[in-house]
Amino acid sequence: MKSPTQSNTSSWETGRGRGWRVRYSRYLWSTDLIVLIGVVFGTQFAWFGFGNVEVATTTDAYGFNIPYWVFSTGLVFAWMFALALRDSRSDRVVGAGSSEYINVVHASVALFGIVAIVAFLTRIEVARGYLLLGLPMGITLLLLARWLWRQWLVSKRALGAYMARVLLVGSRSSVQQILYDLTKNPGAGYLVVGACITDGKIGDKIEAAGRSVPVFGSADDIPKAMESSNADTVAVTSTGNLSPMKVKQISWSLEAGRQHLILAPSITDIAGPRIHTRPVSGLPLIHVETPRYSRGQRFVKRTADLISSILGVVAISPLLIFLAVIVKCSSRGPILFRQKRIGRNGREFEMLKFRSMVENAEDLLPSLLDQRDSGNEVLFKMKDDPRITKVGRFMRRYSLDELPQLFNVIRGNMSLVGPRPPLAREVETYDSHVHRRFLMKPGITGAWQVSGRSSLSWDESVRLDLAYIENWSLSRDLIILLKTAKAVLAPGETAA
Repeated sequence: MKSPTQSNTSSWETGRGRGWRVRYSRYLWSTDLIVLIGVVFGTQFAWFGFGNVEVATTTDAYGFNIPYWVFSTGLVFAWMFALALRDSRSDRVVGAGSSEYINVVHASVALFGIVAIVAFLTRIEVARGYLLLGLPMGITLLLLARWLWRQWLVSKRALGAYMARVLLVGSRSSVQQILYDLTKNPGAGYLVVGACITDGKIGDKIEAAGRSVPVFGSADDIPKAMESSNADTVAVTSTGNLSPMKVKQISWSLEAGRQHLILAPSITDIAGPRIHTRPVSGLPLIHVETPRYSRGQRFVKRTADLISSILGVVAISPLLIFLAVIVKCSSRGPILFRQKRIGRNGREFEMLKFRSMVENAEDLLPSLLDQRDSGNEVLFKMKDDPRITKVGRFMRRYSLDELPQLFNVIRGNMSLVGPRPPLAREVETYDSHVHRRFLMKPGITGAWQVSGRSSLSWDESVRLDLAYIENWSLSRDLIILLKTAKAVLAPGETAA
């Protein structure tokens, strides 16, 4: 099988130059136009029917009337312009992250706000229902269309197409780290095709995450490396051995608008809202705010947890009763498995689960420690754990055994989303920085669960939990819950 760098796709597909960027932007532009025409004129016909209706004015001073089909046409063009003005189709935001969706929402809300203000100042009576119906429908369908295009783009990127071709520049260790991160996340759209390292020699290789990329020399060889590798993006992974003037020279050597420069700071797992760039004396200083958990934030999270868990218990109560019956009838032992876990601020609590193992599972654990074939250096896992019952294996695959933890959320011991709740024996092995996991309540689900679960190394699990804690937001919780629902409905090999 050919690697992404050896595929037979054309140059605009593999990311050489601006071909794929322009083409994908045109796809989005066309889809946006179709969606907005359908929404705006559909809303007009739904609200007014097919008659000849005109926008009314409260004064005769202006002496003109506007048919709604003219107003709707103008609104479509204004909406398209607002989306373009907000850079919602820029290759810098599409394909990964939430910026694309945020830009669509901000552009739409701003446009309708301007329409409302102009209508008020000019005393033009635009039907409120027409606007109130059109805005949410437009935003919803625009986001849906963008999401569908993103799924298509991610599938292409998995094959090595529609990606920026990246040349990494920096120290060997930093280049290797960035290569690992970008290779693990092809959906982000960066295909590493080579590297220039401070002690590099032409013909060397850099390997990470199962990929090997050639070394094209040092930072002085960037122009030749760009040409040899067909790269269109230079990513500077460390500046310790590069002078400010050298970084400037790298920037000046790139073709404006067609080649790009990325500076990858050494800080990782910091969300955008906490990062601010402030130019001081020509220096782009990066300010990173320390994470804060105000009473208001805790109140919002607790309120959302409490309401959602109570409604969840009521909605799935028939399923809970059914699972309790089959657990009781399938094997000896209690219906619920109760286990001491460590929660917020290091406090111990009793976590609930449907029993998925034999009654004496804890007593059998020491004899199985040498047979582990999954999990990591801290978490014990076995792919074919003999302690798991037949019913338990089914429940674990679809995470049904964890449903009683909704009562833990109601009690206040846990949250719907949070770090994984550890055992006391696991906490004893923690390094000092890992104890930051206890700043928040443990969760029924979390970033660790939707990112690989038992397939993750211990360091990766810790990094995901700490990144969640450092960058908590209600929207992030919602995204994790949606990903969890998807993982439960279509469990992969890591479900256990």
